Amino acid sequence: MSTFSGVIVPMVTPFRRDEGQTINYEAGEQLVERIIAGGASGIFTFGSNGEFHVCTPDEKIEFSKFVIEKVAGRVPVYVGTGSCSTREAVEMSKRAEDAGASAVSVINPYFMKVSDAEIEGYYEAVAESVKIPVLMYNIPKSTGTNLSPEVVARVAEIDNVKGVKDSSGNMENLAAYVEAARGKDVDVLVGSDGKISAAHALGASGAIAGTANLITNVVVSLWRALEEGDSEAAASYQADVEPIRDVLHMGSTPQTLKRALELAGVPVGPARRPVAETTPEVDEKVRAMLDHYGIAHE
Repeated sequence: MSTFSGVIVPMVTPFRRDEGQTINYEAGEQLVERIIAGGASGIFTFGSNGEFHVCTPDEKIEFSKFVIEKVAGRVPVYVGTGSCSTREAVEMSKRAEDAGASAVSVINPYFMKVSDAEIEGYYEAVAESVKIPVLMYNIPKSTGTNLSPEVVARVAEIDNVKGVKDSSGNMENLAAYVEAARGKDVDVLVGSDGKISAAHALGASGAIAGTANLITNVVVSLWRALEEGDSEAAASYQADVEPIRDVLHMGSTPQTLKRALELAGVPVGPARRPVAETTPEVDEKVRAMLDHYGIAHE
């Protein structure tokens, strides 16, 4: 039985346009309801789209706790707790577990170069500190390090390490993770929305898809078609993820995704500074993308 499966939405963190760009809890509740109504299998707070890197530990725990309360057991809620520091990753993982998280997603240390043995030690320390499942998170373009399949295979031996999310976009890497996880109770998830079908074919058990903040039903329908073996429908849905991806590439993550949600009536506000507001030119393209999906907008 998979611990992590289906379409998991790495929800954006809503901010107000006040001086401190404080978290907007009301908008958070609205987004939670929208995601669940779209048929998602899980919600993930404070991933890359959740801007974990510009939020304080207290903000992360308090907002995650709020999301967990609002979800009220309808789907699992996973919380991003990784850090450059093992001490902080351990502390955050314990706090997320206390807040009621179903699992923690743990990015490997970033900014500095650490050895494979050091990465393994980091994951061991985090996994030993909690009883809930741990998901490794590989996003080399942001961390500077690709978790090697060998590291994944060794970390996967730890009892409560139950999955790895691969956002490398490299299908050979994902295939090697599937191989590393074989025979272990460990799921492989894809984090590249343009490669969901390819990942499913290789044995991925689910997708953590940022685009599903906005087009939940499209991504959920894609996964359903893949699971049912309807390759024609799957190809059509996979192609239908491209218009939003084209727009997302026009700004820093998650600038344009948040603007799209905002124009669609979910007041998630801007990305936190230093990421700026979108330009009128980008807004025009965002509106055209919303028209493509038949999403009403301002």
